[in-house]
Amino acid sequence: MTEESAAATNLAASAPVRGWRAAFPPAQWLPAYRARWLPRDAIAGITLAAYGIPVSLAYALLAGLPPQYGIYCYMVGGLFYALFGSSRQLAIGPTSAISMLIGVTVADMAGGDPGRWADIAALTALVIAAMCALAWLLRLSSLVNFISETILLGFKAGAALTIAMTQLPKLFGVQGGGDHFFERIIALAGQLPDTNLAVLAFGIAVITVLLLGERFLPGRPVALVVVVISIIALSVTPLSSLGFNVVGALPTGLPDFHPPELRLKDVDGVIPLAFACMLLAYVESVSAARALAEAHGQEIDPRQELLGLGAANLGAGLFQAYPVAGGLSQSSVNDKAGAKTPLALVFASVTIAVCLMFLTGLLANLPNVVLAAIVLVAVKGLINIRELLHVWRVSRFEFSVSMVAFAAVLLLGILKGVILAVVVSLLLLIRRVAYPRVAFLGQIPGTRKYSDMDRHPDNLAVPGVLVFRVEASLLYFNVEHVRDVLWQRIRSTPDTLKLVVCDMSSSPFIDLAGVRMLETLHRELHAAGIRLRPVAAHAAVRDLLRAEGQEERFGYFGRKLSVADVIDEFQGKAATEIPPDLPEPA
Repeated sequence: MTEESAAATNLAASAPVRGWRAAFPPAQWLPAYRARWLPRDAIAGITLAAYGIPVSLAYALLAGLPPQYGIYCYMVGGLFYALFGSSRQLAIGPTSAISMLIGVTVADMAGGDPGRWADIAALTALVIAAMCALAWLLRLSSLVNFISETILLGFKAGAALTIAMTQLPKLFGVQGGGDHFFERIIALAGQLPDTNLAVLAFGIAVITVLLLGERFLPGRPVALVVVVISIIALSVTPLSSLGFNVVGALPTGLPDFHPPELRLKDVDGVIPLAFACMLLAYVESVSAARALAEAHGQEIDPRQELLGLGAANLGAGLFQAYPVAGGLSQSSVNDKAGAKTPLALVFASVTIAVCLMFLTGLLANLPNVVLAAIVLVAVKGLINIRELLHVWRVSRFEFSVSMVAFAAVLLLGILKGVILAVVVSLLLLIRRVAYPRVAFLGQIPGTRKYSDMDRHPDNLAVPGVLVFRVEASLLYFNVEHVRDVLWQRIRSTPDTLKLVVCDMSSSPFIDLAGVRMLETLHRELHAAGIRLRPVAAHAAVRDLLRAEGQEERFGYFGRKLSVADVIDEFQGKAATEIPPDLPEPA
């Protein structure tokens, strides 16, 4: 490990910071900043700006906004994130999925008014900032873990195809049309005879160069080189007369401080849109930040990332931009270019500001097909074929869930697809807890241990004894399921049972409904001449059971008691160090 890497690692592994410095990361890394890091941060910032400018132009068009709005996202979002984000390499800007989400959703809200469109996009960013701040205050950063990675896998693939279908008409040089994925396919298929071959050839050449750049020059601003060459080609050759649509002149100067004129009550649907954008932004940002931090032996603070992301979107909403997030592609560019601290984002913002003040006129002849090609190459990374195949091999059920999210995005659109992904994730979580597996155990031959007989058919059943284990906490919404499964097994057992043993080692928590279910089960079994004995309960579970007086009913269930001990006692063997059973209540 180099001296600089060791210093960065030691800095990341220092004692937890408290007070205002914990919420303001520059107060932590600036005092330890080293002069030799400055050139690396500067080079990384300039490289990030070179990468981000053409990409942001393309993403702004996805969002249905003028191209300069994408540049504003990179300039303002990164600058504000640098003040509050915990990651040292994460780059903030517009992303393909969020841009598309803004574009397709705001279209209906804006009613064709460009000014209202921009105001709604900025208002969405401000609502995201408020949501992030509230989540930070309430310490809700862990809630994002409830969104299944399998769901996101399918969602991203569907989003990638949806985005691609908005850009393919530009690649073929036709008008396109349609509001949804399949409508766009039909519209494009009908217009294929009108394909502009010059535009198509140019676009394919650009895609080829971008793909080769990804393969052989990773982390380099290949897109910027393509943009420059494309502008020169249309400026000095007859290509401009062959039907190429161009970006046109962009306004010169920095974005004004311009809060949206609309209020929440003026726009129906902005809160669901902001919530969906926040989920996507936070998941993508934290995932990218963690990946980069692990590569450098550092750590990020997921809760602080809420504050950083909120600050970035606050800046975007106040300075004529739209929602931003941290993406792995731009962050990888920042990292590979040598960024040591968030100061690289400041250099990137300064570089973009200089370009906005002096170089916007050079973009007038940039062909739209180049921006479409940049988007098409960027979104291919959202489709993870290798991971989908892995999920297919490992779990057909999980793959089916992923495909539900995939189909939802294609059929319902990105916004409804995001919301459906969240709902499905929560329903899956509830389903798994509401219908836990109840394993029936048998003795492992030659040992005093017991394990699942379905998985190990050679396990030995103990005559007159049924041993079961609930592989979840016992809660009010799953206890009836557990009770029903147990009684089904008891009724189907040919032998006469005298003892039922409940192994509670896999139930870390129990609520009052769980205690009452065990009490009811005890009465029912006692009436049938069968005794119920819980064992191996966790400390907190034992405390609640004893508080409810259950030890007087079941007998001793302390930490020294095992399944084997109870069965030995049942079979009349001497059980060492086990207190005698307490008397059965009258």
